[in-house]
Amino acid sequence: MKEIVGGYAGLIWRALEGKNALSRKEIKKVTKLRDNEFYLGLGWLLREDKINVTGDEEKYYALK
Repeated sequence: MKEIVGGYAGLIWRALEGKNALSRKEIKKVTKLRDNEFYLGLGWLLREDKINVTGDEEKYYALK
């Protein structure tokens, strides 16, 4: 299961890489992840402190 969720996180990370910010809808469009897959990957990245989520406009930022 770790490999699968890590794969979801990797897809999100690559979608955000080099971008200022993307919304949930934009990330899901690029990655083709379903809701549950998206949130599992997002949780992984948040837990590792790899991304920052802002409350306004639901934007996700990649941290370098």
